Amino acid sequence: MPTATSTLPDEVVVHVPEHSARQAGIARGLNIVPGMDDDGWEVAEPVQLSDGSVVRLLKDGEALRAWHDAVKAARQSIFIETYIFADDQTGKAFCDVLVSKAREGVHVYLLYDSFGSKATPYEFFHQMERAGVHVREFHPIAPWRCNFSWRPFNRDHRKLTIIDGQVAGLGGLNIANEYGGSWIIGHTPELDNLWRDCGIGIEGPAVEALASSFIRTWSYVSRGGRFNRALLNHNLDGSEGPVGVLSAVPSLASQMSHMLGNLLQHAKRSICLTSAYFAPSDDLVEVLCRAARRKVKVRLMLPTKTDSLTMVTAARSFYAQLLSAGVEVHERQHAKLHAKTVVIDEEISVLGSTNFDYRSIDYNCELAVVIRSRLFAAQMLRLFEHDVSFSRCIDPKVWRRRPHRDRLIQWMVNRSRYLL
Repeated sequence: MPTATSTLPDEVVVHVPEHSARQAGIARGLNIVPGMDDDGWEVAEPVQLSDGSVVRLLKDGEALRAWHDAVKAARQSIFIETYIFADDQTGKAFCDVLVSKAREGVHVYLLYDSFGSKATPYEFFHQMERAGVHVREFHPIAPWRCNFSWRPFNRDHRKLTIIDGQVAGLGGLNIANEYGGSWIIGHTPELDNLWRDCGIGIEGPAVEALASSFIRTWSYVSRGGRFNRALLNHNLDGSEGPVGVLSAVPSLASQMSHMLGNLLQHAKRSICLTSAYFAPSDDLVEVLCRAARRKVKVRLMLPTKTDSLTMVTAARSFYAQLLSAGVEVHERQHAKLHAKTVVIDEEISVLGSTNFDYRSIDYNCELAVVIRSRLFAAQMLRLFEHDVSFSRCIDPKVWRRRPHRDRLIQWMVNRSRYLL
């Protein structure tokens, strides 16, 4: 059973690749290479919270680089939980450092999702095990690999890294080339495959709840039993400090849907929501519409490009309803959008692995942090506006004139979104 210990990582020098990659980042609004002038986004300064924790907003490959640097600096323990751990250059870079750390005597624990990492050969993980890394596969797809019950439809979609019990990173980024850009491997992968994503780095007292989340999930995977073993609901109302954590599990009454709905329906001034996959329940859509009708400024950032055209169509099936209520809808251009964030009333920020769709909310294990800080929310809003500059705003008048064929396809996808 892993336990949390404490120390802080040292700083690591980063390599800056060629100028052409920087120009590509500027054109696409992606932070492809290390530096402050890549795509016009100025790297956010760390924010100290009232409980002494320090949080830092991380964009695109900058986040994976931060996790990789922290892993290299680990002295006692490493916890990694991920949906995808790819057998590519970025995955191998993480593999190499995990193997090295295990051989140094650092306690290394890796939990990966069987479906998300289905393209990664088992030998890739076995080599880490042979070096001393403790490896667990979440809900094996192959029934004969299961030690407990076979649950192929329930996945672990969380992304979490914890170093020495004091440093944590989480967000939407998997361990693969398309998330890291050139920040780790030193050159730019295929540009059309890169994701626009968000992460957050956390140091200090707030890491304790995240470490507890990992330990609970590790215990569930190692010992079996009820899904609630992997559930953690910590300080979501803000009564115990500025950071709340929800490690949600599939259940009849979705904790994630309840948390998001509660935060959104209490919004008084503004909601800025970014989601890679937007196909929520009618109740959550109505919460957004009601907020707009009571004069809350509701803005959505949704994808034009993604790995699923069906999910883009599903999101568009809600546009007529949202636009008629006064919601402002933007579609991100030039890059695949994979971020999952919400900012409410310029004060409350939600960031994690959760998309606004049925799979995330009802079927997956997901992780989100709720940060109550005006300074951090200001950084999140600045990043939202940065994405707006690379997006197109949906004009309600133009949308009402879309072809009848598009309307029919959107209606059909909307009706079947529970299965997506």
